[in-house]
Amino acid sequence: MWLLLALSACFLRVSSSCEFEPSSPLETGIVCRLTKPAALVLNEKTTEVIQAAFRHATFPNITGEKAVRFLGGVNYGLTNIQVNDLSIENSEVELKSDEAVDIAIKNVSATFKGVLHYGYGAWFVNVQQSIDFEIYTSTDLQVNTKLGCGKNHVAADTSDCYLSFHKLDLYLHGNKQPGWLKQLFTDFISFSLKLVLKSQICKEINYVANFLADFIQDRAIDFLSVGDIRVNIDVTSFPVINDNYVESHHKGFLEYKNHSVYYNSSIYTPSMLTEDRMLYFWFSEQVLDYLVLGYYLDERLVLTLTGAELKEIFKDDNTESHQQIINEILQDLPMENTVAKVWSLTRPRITFRPKGTIVEASVAVRIDVSPTEELYFQVETLTTVQTSYGDKKLTLSPTDSVVQVTDFRSSLALSQNEEAVRLFLQNTVANFGIPAVVKRLGPALTSLMNTKGLSLFEIINPEVVPHEGYLIVRLDFGFPHHLLVDFLKKAL
Repeated sequence: MWLLLALSACFLRVSSSCEFEPSSPLETGIVCRLTKPAALVLNEKTTEVIQAAFRHATFPNITGEKAVRFLGGVNYGLTNIQVNDLSIENSEVELKSDEAVDIAIKNVSATFKGVLHYGYGAWFVNVQQSIDFEIYTSTDLQVNTKLGCGKNHVAADTSDCYLSFHKLDLYLHGNKQPGWLKQLFTDFISFSLKLVLKSQICKEINYVANFLADFIQDRAIDFLSVGDIRVNIDVTSFPVINDNYVESHHKGFLEYKNHSVYYNSSIYTPSMLTEDRMLYFWFSEQVLDYLVLGYYLDERLVLTLTGAELKEIFKDDNTESHQQIINEILQDLPMENTVAKVWSLTRPRITFRPKGTIVEASVAVRIDVSPTEELYFQVETLTTVQTSYGDKKLTLSPTDSVVQVTDFRSSLALSQNEEAVRLFLQNTVANFGIPAVVKRLGPALTSLMNTKGLSLFEIINPEVVPHEGYLIVRLDFGFPHHLLVDFLKKAL
């Protein structure tokens, strides 16, 4: 049952059916593949979710009447039924190609307590009694979770749920009841009791599945959202199940305020992903390209540098002519008087290539040396960035940059000619400026992802692998216990 958590990265939700239009321009931008080893790890905590389902279940009163020889009609009612002790021996999971995710819960032992009301008699005698009871049960639970689509999200159907009882024993408390009573009630209420237990437990499992799905969906949406920027993760097709993995396909479109950005050039094929790691994410380059557009529209691509930070960037440039320009720009003024602002003039463009992520940007830089003196220039940059994740940190490493100064204006009294200053600026931006910005960007993105809870996951040997037009993230993981704790708190 906890295997539904597997779709946390795959944006699970339970609801009604979907319709896909073949002529629609909406295409796949994100793919999530969860393999059999991941299903086995997630299944380790299935028992805790099943226990929550049992304990959270409410049971209706069970009433009935039966004609008994010599006694006439015997009526009965079981009320205030509650689960007491509960234990589960083990849980098994199996992926069935094009069918379902089968979860088998073995040897669920539970004790149910309540009150038994009964009455019998005729015109000459009438007996009405109430006594406490306990019911000891042992059962196997089978949940076949079918995956479909509902309200444009992956949908789980747990209606194929049944209990197989190995034991159902009724124990009555007190010494006043007739000796035949226990056997009588055990015989003719067991069938009704089994039906009620099956109905309510399976109903509760369906509730837990729905609650878990919404819980995971909210986490996924939050992880991909910043302020007014969000990524549409609606599914583009029905989920895929085979013997080795579960896979879902999603739009990955940018939604910013009241605007949505679409694309229609998906290149995904199943052969792009393998089955040797536990979890895979496939991203079209358009997903990140338009996500950066959202950051640009939201005016987040702005950086302010102090004089101290500027000097830190400039200090490695020991060329004599360049040092002279640096001194003239900063003019030996107190560092706090010098401020540089860097911002994107147009939306940056993102493309994926095997050598890394290519970032193309048009950037403006203004250095305010004093209230009346400033240096302003614009540059076109083309930077290759390699990405890795380890020790709960995102690391961005620029490998090469091409920079061209396209505009230059200065109110400073510079001794060097404009061409020399342009050359200096190109060299400084390529060799020192871009690495400095990227160095700041890695921790900033790490901090942002950690606010979404990424640092709470046990991520094992993650790899970020760029290809022509798409990016693959593949990893193994330990059980995300913090999600289980959060979920159980909210569910109960």
